[in-house]
Amino acid sequence: MPMRYSLLIIFIVLTGCEKPPKNAHYQWHLPAEFPKPIVPFDNPMSNEKVALGRHLFYDKNLSANRSQSCASCHQQAYGFGENIKQSIGSTGQTHRRNAQALINVGYNKTFTWAHDKLTSLEAQILIPLFGEQPIEMGVTGNETAILNRFKTAQYQALTQQAYGDSRLDFDRIVKALASFSRSLISLNSPFDRYAYHMQDGQLTKKQLRGMSLFFSEQLECHHCHGGFNFTQSTTHERQQLDLRAFHNTGLYNVAQKYSFPIEDTGLYEITGKPQDVGRFRAPTLRNIELTAPYMHDGSIATLAEVIDFYAAGGRNISGGKHQGDGTKNPLKSQFVKGFTISKVQKEELLDFLSTLTDEDFINNPAIADPFIQEQSPKH
Repeated sequence: MPMRYSLLIIFIVLTGCEKPPKNAHYQWHLPAEFPKPIVPFDNPMSNEKVALGRHLFYDKNLSANRSQSCASCHQQAYGFGENIKQSIGSTGQTHRRNAQALINVGYNKTFTWAHDKLTSLEAQILIPLFGEQPIEMGVTGNETAILNRFKTAQYQALTQQAYGDSRLDFDRIVKALASFSRSLISLNSPFDRYAYHMQDGQLTKKQLRGMSLFFSEQLECHHCHGGFNFTQSTTHERQQLDLRAFHNTGLYNVAQKYSFPIEDTGLYEITGKPQDVGRFRAPTLRNIELTAPYMHDGSIATLAEVIDFYAAGGRNISGGKHQGDGTKNPLKSQFVKGFTISKVQKEELLDFLSTLTDEDFINNPAIADPFIQEQSPKH
């Protein structure tokens, strides 16, 4: 199959030979010869740290008012995302952005929707924990009370196993959460079995035609959603290229000081560069059919509508608060220029995108809520 081999060639070109830090007795669940995520030297992976992080990830005691856990906004059934437009914090505050799915985040070059300086999971995790505008977990000012909740026999044992003693502070909490997040590897979709395990029967002829469309210059999807993780925002132990994976897709073009809604101007908020208005990180397309709604603000409901949006070369909003023709946004990416696609081709493309769904990942008991499993009756 020529398409398969061209994919493998692209994968090889994007790799080099730089070595990552060693992680004692941790086994990554990756296809043979696949590159490993980059891991900080001060937070090596271990099974014990992942186990502690998994418990913390699902524990509502980590929020000040005990109403939410990390898993409240990052649900396994939705690829560790959620099925609402914009997240709601533990105090009921609606956020301006859609919760990103935690799929292969160990490979992310940057984190959140629009921050080119946020390059580690450890740094990113501080935001939902300690952030005050908006409040997510509400840890700030409540650190002592929250830590006291984890002085239980179970957490002392988990901490002892992970760190060699039972002292649990927020530095260790953040590192354990980052370790668990890095362990969320999704590389066993039908596409993976076809492309990397050479199993010809994994994709139908219709899905293969959709794959050809996806990687074609006609649609140009692969320019922003390329590589093995289907996003430019990728780094790993052999990565040599440093791509700027933020794009203005013509989602808005409002008539005001900025061409994007003032409540979220994207990467511009970090860089202050006018050319970065409306630029957001291209997310992974893995498990994409599970992670609706789409875009940074959840403003597009379905994958079919996403294809229509890109086919039009942006979005023309005819009335209301955000009225304006995004197809004419002067900062729009050169790759979002519109294309012609038939009804049959659209169905083929959607069918291909469905092959990126990893059923093993979303049903894996090893990354599910451990408290439910621990409370289940033993047989």
